[in-house]
This record gives sequence, structure tokens and C-alpha cells, in this order.
Amino acid sequence: MIKEALQYLINLGNVEVKYENEQVYSTQPLHLLKEPIAKPLEVRSLSGVVEYLKSKFDVNQQLMVHVNSPTEVVAFGALNANENRNQFIQANALIPSFSFDRWYDAEEFNIKLQSTFVRNEDRDIMLKVVGNIKEENVKTVGDDGVSQAVSAKVGVATVATVQVPNPVVLKPYRTFVEVDQPESDFIFRMQNGPRCALFEADGGAWKLQAMKNIRTYLQEALAEEIEAGKIVIIA
Repeated sequence: MIKEALQYLINLGNVEVKYENEQVYSTQPLHLLKEPIAKPLEVRSLSGVVEYLKSKFDVNQQLMVHVNSPTEVVAFGALNANENRNQFIQANALIPSFSFDRWYDAEEFNIKLQSTFVRNEDRDIMLKVVGNIKEENVKTVGDDGVSQAVSAKVGVATVATVQVPNPVVLKPYRTFVEVDQPESDFIFRMQNGPRCALFEADGGAWKLQAMKNIRTYLQEALAEEIEAGKIVIIA
């Protein structure tokens, strides 16, 4: 048994390669030695990506910049011999937290509107309604299933029934802060409590606009590198 085991170990180093029927065979399993690939540097802004690419810190070759999503951009090189790519830098956006399709109490919703949305006309109207609610009851008005009204303070000492704006056009922070935040439609609803919620109503079209804004930003910031054929940008 010992002799057979030793002979087996010796034979492990003897690999024969055979060619039959236009195919290659070996007498022992073979393992591919792959070329090493780079682990991407992680940043949180588009400006970080631009500064890195302009510096040519690691490589001086043509790179492709892929706008993978509204919150992710990655730069990588060409395929190597093993059909893998070196990813040199990856940016992931820092975005404030807001949960769509979730009910917030009026005070928390008020704070979220001010801290996670870009100021515009509809946001300011919503703040006035939510910030001046006087009663807990939320009424449904009309027969379209959409319109709502609440009792809210409309003057120094006046309380009246105020219609809740719906739908609303808002600009939440959903992509890198260096670019314009996409504006899109939302359904604004209220419940007794009072509680408030926003529901996305654009079918995700904002994502395409955000990626377009990112690509435009990078094209302008890296115009010289693109002109020289060093950078290619896709989205």
C-alpha cells in the first residue's frame, strides 16, 4: 500500500498531453494561471473619478468609463488574455435616506421634505400644507379617488379646508450631487394621524435622465482626455 501510494504521488508530476479527434486531452487535471486584476479604488463623488483619471496615477492607456446606474460609475481597461478587465476606480454616490411608498408622521415628513429634496414650487406647497395641519382627519373629496383635503391653518387665526396637492413634481436627491437632480412626478397621499407618503409615478424614467446628466458632466470634465482618445464614456 505504501509503495502504491508513493508511486501515485510520483505520477502526479507526470502530465501527458494527447491530441485525438482534433481535441486536446491531458492525463492530469490542469489549472489555469490567471493574470491578476486590479481592485478598484472606491470614491464617493464624480469629481473624485475625474481627478483620478486626469492624474494618470496608475495607467496611461485608453479607459472606458461606464455610467452603470444613477449611483455608480466605474472606469476599466481592455480585456486581458483571460477575458477579464482591470477596474481602476469606482464611484458610489452618497444619497440621503428617503423611503418612497412608506408612511411618515407629519413632523418627520416635514423634515424629510426639507433635507432630502431640492427646493422647488411643489415642495414648498407641500410644506405649507403638512406644516399647518390642525386636525387629524383627512378627507377624500370628489369622486375621482385622487383628490384629498385637510383642515389646515391658512392665516394668523384662520382654519380652513385645504386641498392636498396631487400629483406633485419633485426633485429628491437620488444621484451624485455634482449633477442636476432629475425632476419627476409623485403621488402625494395622506392618512388620518396625520400621516404622509409619496409614491413614484414616472415608471423609473428619472434613472435614464440621471445617467444622462452624469454622462454630460463627465464629458465636459474630461473633454481633453476624450479628444485625445484616452477616455470613452458610455451610459
